[in-house]
Amino acid sequence: MLFRWSLFALFAARVLAGMNKTGTLCIVTPSGSKDDSVSIMDAFKQCGQDGQIEITEGDYTIAKVMDVLNLKNCDISIKGKLTWNDDINYWTRNSIGVTYAQRSTAFRLGGDTFSIRGHKKGLFFGNGQRWYDANKNGSNMAGRPISLTLWKAKNVFIDGITWRQSQFWHTFVAYSENVTMTNLDMNATSTSQWNTVNTDGFDSWNSKDIVIKNWVVKCGDDCISIKGNSSNVYVKNVTCYESGAACIGSLGNNAIDYVDNVLFEDFTAIHSSNAAWIKTYPGQGHVRNVTFRNFYFQDWWKVDTDDD
Repeated sequence: MLFRWSLFALFAARVLAGMNKTGTLCIVTPSGSKDDSVSIMDAFKQCGQDGQIEITEGDYTIAKVMDVLNLKNCDISIKGKLTWNDDINYWTRNSIGVTYAQRSTAFRLGGDTFSIRGHKKGLFFGNGQRWYDANKNGSNMAGRPISLTLWKAKNVFIDGITWRQSQFWHTFVAYSENVTMTNLDMNATSTSQWNTVNTDGFDSWNSKDIVIKNWVVKCGDDCISIKGNSSNVYVKNVTCYESGAACIGSLGNNAIDYVDNVLFEDFTAIHSSNAAWIKTYPGQGHVRNVTFRNFYFQDWWKVDTDDD
């Protein structure tokens, strides 16, 4: 009898922690282990197509890269705190390359028609201070990972996620289209002698039809950056603290780059190094139909167009 109850207790523990599937719904609960990415990846595998994934409240440790490029008709709910561990050796060797300027990422999602909702509870914690200190104000530490990348993604909706102490850029959208990102809250702040450096809030590249609304960002670098071959981007009601604020570029660094049809409006920049700017290298390409409308500045340095 004792043996049977031991088996039951073991089974119950597995049901209560990890990943459980009912129909097309996968529910992930924190395991208390050193790595919850296994359970999360299992949920993506089993419910990432025509399904739902719920990451429940609690603390999760992410110790491995997560790469999912086949999402389809999937709704993802994140109510827990996801903490990427600070094993710099692992991440610099294993983060996923994203082509642009030898950047890489810790978490990459792609596919057609999916949503991620944080309900203002979901939190991505990047253990950024370890990265800021290791980087020592360098411009681009090899293998330092972007927190979240959308890659070859179509028809995506992201809402209500909070970021704290991101490792590198917070979000990167590449080779994607029809992406809406609303009600996001980001803060990367160093508590040591070393600056955060390259903790951009948002960067797009080779993407189109993007909507960004209702963001609050404190990042120490570009707040919203529209990079090469991006078009039809609408940015509204964004507040940026201690950042490069609204940025086009950089463009034309050994490439033919264009940016078309970008509207920033109802934008607030507070204690920022720049307010609205266009960064270009000498080279081929163009910037057309870019509008900065209804900007509010407080303790800002300049609004300009730079050649660098």
